[in-house]
Amino acid sequence: MRLTPIARALLKSRYFLPDETFADLCSRVAGSVDTPGAGQFRAAIEDLLFIPNSPTLMNAGTTSGQLSACFVLPVEDSLQGIFSTLAAMAQIHQSGGGTGFSFSRLRPAGDPVSTTCGAASGPLPFIRVFDEATNAVKQGGKRRGANMAVLDSSHPDIASFITAKNQGGLSNFNLSVGFDAHFFQCLDRGQSYDLINPRDGSVRASIDPEDLWDTLCSAAWQSGDPGALFLDTINAKNTVPGLGRIEATNPCGEQPLLPFESCNLGSINLCRCIVRGELDDERLRDTARLGVQFLDAVIDVNRFPLPQIRDMTLQTRKIGLGILGLADALIAQGIPYESDEALRFAGRTMEMIAREARDTSRELGEEKGSFPAIDRSIFTGPMRNATTTTIAPTGSLHIIAGTSSGIEPVFALAGTRRIGATRVEQVHPLLKRYLAHRRHRHDILALVKRTGSLQTAPVADEVRDLFRTATEISPEHHVRMQAVVQDHVDNAVSKTVNLPEKTDAREISRLFLLARSLGCKGITVYRVNCRPDQVLVRGCEMCRVDS
Repeated sequence: MRLTPIARALLKSRYFLPDETFADLCSRVAGSVDTPGAGQFRAAIEDLLFIPNSPTLMNAGTTSGQLSACFVLPVEDSLQGIFSTLAAMAQIHQSGGGTGFSFSRLRPAGDPVSTTCGAASGPLPFIRVFDEATNAVKQGGKRRGANMAVLDSSHPDIASFITAKNQGGLSNFNLSVGFDAHFFQCLDRGQSYDLINPRDGSVRASIDPEDLWDTLCSAAWQSGDPGALFLDTINAKNTVPGLGRIEATNPCGEQPLLPFESCNLGSINLCRCIVRGELDDERLRDTARLGVQFLDAVIDVNRFPLPQIRDMTLQTRKIGLGILGLADALIAQGIPYESDEALRFAGRTMEMIAREARDTSRELGEEKGSFPAIDRSIFTGPMRNATTTTIAPTGSLHIIAGTSSGIEPVFALAGTRRIGATRVEQVHPLLKRYLAHRRHRHDILALVKRTGSLQTAPVADEVRDLFRTATEISPEHHVRMQAVVQDHVDNAVSKTVNLPEKTDAREISRLFLLARSLGCKGITVYRVNCRPDQVLVRGCEMCRVDS
């Protein structure tokens, strides 16, 4: 499969070993797993049909051997516990993984500390310590560290957590408020909501939940953070409830995990499954089966950064098979992203993948044995993996694959990407193909290169609809796309609702509540130009690749 110039630059910058080619990388990755299917794995990766997560591409067959992308670490309410977790975070980042934490167990600011007769500083100063430590340790030495901080909605310091990014800093953290069902009951009924001291369970204050909700929506309007994490929904769908309550996710929110759990992810390139303008169901199912076999095999050869992580991961053997290239697959079929037909296609496709993934895991369970914690799970028969599906953001992987990311719409139809010193001007390949023999194509391309969009171009309405970009799609449809895919995903869905700059905080409130009502496990919004360090911009402006 031919790689794009930007894909070659990215691979050379971060993934290739010295003197390695893409074919060499595919052989190295496929050959690292102990299974008869290595030849099929190599072919699928080389064809850009299935792509494992970045740590697997970087570290398979090397002395590192750390192949997982997602980790959640516990943060206990003691100085020793906090800094033990900090050291573990550094090890994980050094190996190429990302980390998520719930800081909800830490006592609030001003609470007494018996050992010093002083007062606690609360979670936020420690989150800033973790952020500064991340600055000093790049993930695998090749990309910046990534973290998620979660704080329960009932924590007494929740208001300062919500507005933390207004004070600057925390550039290495995404933030999410972990909501319980009681919060929304109080919000709906106009009742007061208690903030609970996690140290002793006492009520620290009773607040108007609407004030807290408005603070959240205003902060998300201002900076894109925090997102909302619906922990009650997550735990209602927890496949291993006997192991405890899930409190946090990985950095992009697609992988809810128990403390010390890890997960390795991989994505099917949906665009490569479109043949002559239609989805090739057989190719999709075959790739889903192959993906589950590969991801399960990775668990057994993985070199985990901590013994606790190894033990917990092997208890549940969670994997996350997902998709990338949804938007391009829709364009290739002539289906506008913002359409009911697109929702039906996404739902049917993910349902097919989920069914094949579960069936394959069941067969592996019969052949090799179920995950050890199955007696504390929802499953009544053999199952190799406690979870099998996830939708990741595929920030770097979609560049390698030369297609759109995850289930996101196309962000821009043209722009310039930079990786290190390499800058490449790009026009969406399907748009170039469409315009190849059209009159005035040069004028249209020039306009697209300036604006990143077709919305003011002299083209038919159906073409304009087909090539709508992220901020030209209604925010409600973004949420509905996430929800229809979440219906068929074990873990969660990484999805950003891109908003025009003029959007107000009331619209964000409406979208957050819609996401909850539709069964999403969380939601993140991003309003254009709400941050000075925006990574992706449209048209002739520069796009930086740091993921």
